[in-house]
Amino acid sequence: MKADYLTFRRGASVSILGFFIQLLLTLAFLIYSQYAKDVAAFTASLYLGIGLLVWLALGIMFDLHRRERLEALEIESLAASDTGSAFQTSEDEIREAARRLAFMQRYFVPGISLVIALALIGAGWWRFGPARQVAAQDDAVTNDLAGWAIAIGIGAAFVGFVFARFVAGMAKQKVWASLRAGAAFAVGSALFGLAMAVAHFIGYAGSEDVALRYLPGVYSVVMIVLGCEIVVNFALDVYRPRRPGELPRPAFDSRVLGFLAAPDKIAESLGEAINYQFGVDVTGTWFYQLLSRSVVALGAVAIVTGWLLTGLVVVEPHQRAMILTWGKITREDVGPGLHVKWPWPISTIEIPEYTQRTKVGDKEVVTKTKTTAGVRVLHIGTNPPDNEQGPILWTKQHALNEQFLIVQPSHVGEDEVKEDTGAPDVALVAVEVPVQYVVSNVRLFDQIASPEMRDELLTAIGRRAVMQYAGTLSIDHVLATDRTGLAAKLRSLLEAEFGKLNDGQGAGIEILFVGVEGVHPPMKVAPKYEQVVSDRQKMEMAIEDAQQKKIELLAKAAGSVEMAERIARKLDQLDVLIASGASEEEIAAHRLEIQHDLESAGGEMGAQLIEASATRWARHMGERGQAALHEGQVASYEAAPQVYRAKKYFEALSQAMADARVYIVPERIGNITIELQDKDAATPIFDPSAGEPE
Repeated sequence: MKADYLTFRRGASVSILGFFIQLLLTLAFLIYSQYAKDVAAFTASLYLGIGLLVWLALGIMFDLHRRERLEALEIESLAASDTGSAFQTSEDEIREAARRLAFMQRYFVPGISLVIALALIGAGWWRFGPARQVAAQDDAVTNDLAGWAIAIGIGAAFVGFVFARFVAGMAKQKVWASLRAGAAFAVGSALFGLAMAVAHFIGYAGSEDVALRYLPGVYSVVMIVLGCEIVVNFALDVYRPRRPGELPRPAFDSRVLGFLAAPDKIAESLGEAINYQFGVDVTGTWFYQLLSRSVVALGAVAIVTGWLLTGLVVVEPHQRAMILTWGKITREDVGPGLHVKWPWPISTIEIPEYTQRTKVGDKEVVTKTKTTAGVRVLHIGTNPPDNEQGPILWTKQHALNEQFLIVQPSHVGEDEVKEDTGAPDVALVAVEVPVQYVVSNVRLFDQIASPEMRDELLTAIGRRAVMQYAGTLSIDHVLATDRTGLAAKLRSLLEAEFGKLNDGQGAGIEILFVGVEGVHPPMKVAPKYEQVVSDRQKMEMAIEDAQQKKIELLAKAAGSVEMAERIARKLDQLDVLIASGASEEEIAAHRLEIQHDLESAGGEMGAQLIEASATRWARHMGERGQAALHEGQVASYEAAPQVYRAKKYFEALSQAMADARVYIVPERIGNITIELQDKDAATPIFDPSAGEPE
């Protein structure tokens, strides 16, 4: 093909068309990514946006070539005119377009190649961070606009590949060889769109997010690889020898994508490799020719066979599923094994997911399993202890983000006068309420909420029921009452609340166990509760000491506690008799009975009564003897008064002179002189007992 200005204008027009097609695809991907919050689509829009630089550079290149060809025609026409001698002196000065073309090929094309390479590497590196976050996120990667993603991806793939084939066909002409770079970026855009459509189709049809999870990372890596390829091409072009008149190949012309833009070259290369490997012309044999003619039919048979195989599904032993036909449930409970259904998309299978959240250190790990078997656990009270191996104390933090229930205050001391504060008194208490359940109805369980929200919904409903019931209890009831009864009441409440789901059909679960564990007050007020326990222990110790003293005193007083209590009851009966005005004989008889009991008990009181009785008897008998003596003396006096008085006189004189020294002297001695000497003597002469034998 002749390299005239019309040819280059055609190349410029195709470049401008490619620019606008690339712009439309870029805007489509960008707008969709913003509405759907699709990380992969936004990364693809960056790649498509960088491709605009390629088409812009190609348009400038072909336009400068066109201008250079027009300038050459003008110079040729001037050279053929009469002013040729004058023109020879100024021809180099008027080749402005040729100088611009040379400048572009020398500086602009390498420069724009490096810009494109840096843009690809930088964008790929920048988007690799969000891609890693998507790949590592715990929740499933879903998209509510999957239909738009598939439509945009297929549209981009169709338009990009068709336009790439068209441009690659033009690039076979030497004058349009630079269009290979545009064809390469066009087929790259088609592949990006096709990958997005396939990934969303897999996620929509198979409910698998593997392709969507890793697609942003693949986009980023591909952009970095293509950028590095441009850098390598640039380095090789610097040292590559050039032949005169040869148009330089732009460094941003990807050799890898160029093969995909012209797949016929790939087929030719593969055929040549096969022939070389076997040493014969394999591609010329009848079998190869027959196979090449039937490849479309074989491909169609493979596609139909694969589509029919979607009618066979396998439910694993730990799973139960539902089969939907045109979106309606046709088989509610499908057990493990091989099952036959209509091919996709007529019929689909749904297996409820089980989302389990566990703590590993400071990180929450979310595990998702497609299963409905096994016992599942909900914690509708406060969180369980983080470290179950260590001691669990009220005054120590043993769980994170504890949730407290509002209960009624203690009823102890309600009769005391309380100051009116204007607000009702409440108390806080933390209670662990583990709920174990199994799935009994797959359809109802699948309908209550999305897989990520099922346990959260059941937990929220359960906590509401627990809080409402706890509001009717007192803190004493929760801390001290039989927890088995509380658990049974909570189980009935939870079954009633869960039974209201799905318009009264229930949640499709069976509650196996409801526990009430780890009941404790808030950590800040726990010492006050411990003080109550300590005071109660002190009170019990005081009661025990009093009981001990009671037993000691009663046993000491009445011999035994039982005898003391019996005597105390009889004393109470005596008080009743006295108060009721009973007869003296009855009262005396009751007192005598009490006295006999005390004496027979063997205690101190009985001993004192016996001693008092003996003393009374001795005194009584003594006084009685004195009375009898007095009566005898009176009789003696009346019989002989003179004799009685003399007898009493001499008895009194004898008693008075009992300890005195008596000197007997004759009656005829009239005067007696007594001399007392105050000095020690060998013998105490005034001692009445002196001189007595020892």
